[in-house]
Amino acid sequence: MSNMRELLAWATTSLTEASIESPQLDAEVLLAHALGATRSELYARLDEKPQEATDETFRSLVARRLRHEPVAYITGQKEFFGLDLQVDRRVLIPRPETETLVEVALTIARQKRVPLLAEVGVGSGAVAVALAVNLPWAEIYAIDSSSDALVVAENNCRNHNVLDRVHLLLGDLLEPLLEPVALIVANLPYVAQHELKDLAPDITQYEPLSALNGGPDGLDLFRRLLEQAGPCLQPPGMICLEIGATQASAVNELARVQFPAATVALVRDLAGLDRVAIIVT
Repeated sequence: MSNMRELLAWATTSLTEASIESPQLDAEVLLAHALGATRSELYARLDEKPQEATDETFRSLVARRLRHEPVAYITGQKEFFGLDLQVDRRVLIPRPETETLVEVALTIARQKRVPLLAEVGVGSGAVAVALAVNLPWAEIYAIDSSSDALVVAENNCRNHNVLDRVHLLLGDLLEPLLEPVALIVANLPYVAQHELKDLAPDITQYEPLSALNGGPDGLDLFRRLLEQAGPCLQPPGMICLEIGATQASAVNELARVQFPAATVALVRDLAGLDRVAIIVT
């Protein structure tokens, strides 16, 4: 290729022909990564001739994307809530919808000046890190059942200087929690088991399906979390759950089984879909 612009055009066309979603963006991100540059810096260099090593590296990255490997795993990073996070195949890639969960939890924690909270299903640490960075007074118990995920989360906590306030715990849901908290935040698997096969190959072939599988109806972990939650909350306690777009009614019923006097509010994401259930016990 005579210049970066032509190299970028080749990659975009290749990704488009393979029905890869957002081919132009993916090509730009991968070329910037191959150059060790930002996308803004790439735009300023489009008329440069790529070095042979850059050309070879970029083509290998595009080949991986053509096999549906997610861009975040190829580059090893993902932006979430304005933070650069390390990610790999040990953890689910943080989704934009989950930023709604963070926004809701931050609003509650700031209004109530919550000093201690728990996050369940920590994965890459995206939610815990975002909360800790934006709540400098708060201590957070961050729990996951995967020791591999906790290694990734620890790296992200360290990179964002919050490891002293994010206490990583290995175990099942709330069982490892060391003391009652005022707020529980949870991003649990909520895809029904029979729906997993219908997910995009980027997900089914690369991401840890255990971080998505919510059992036969997608609600298994919600049931178990709510069963455990009572003794883990300082009264009056609050629980923020990320939910599937069609699960609001079912989650409302589950909450009232465990907390008959609870109030349940819903918050929609930027797509206008129910995304977070707020349970006040």
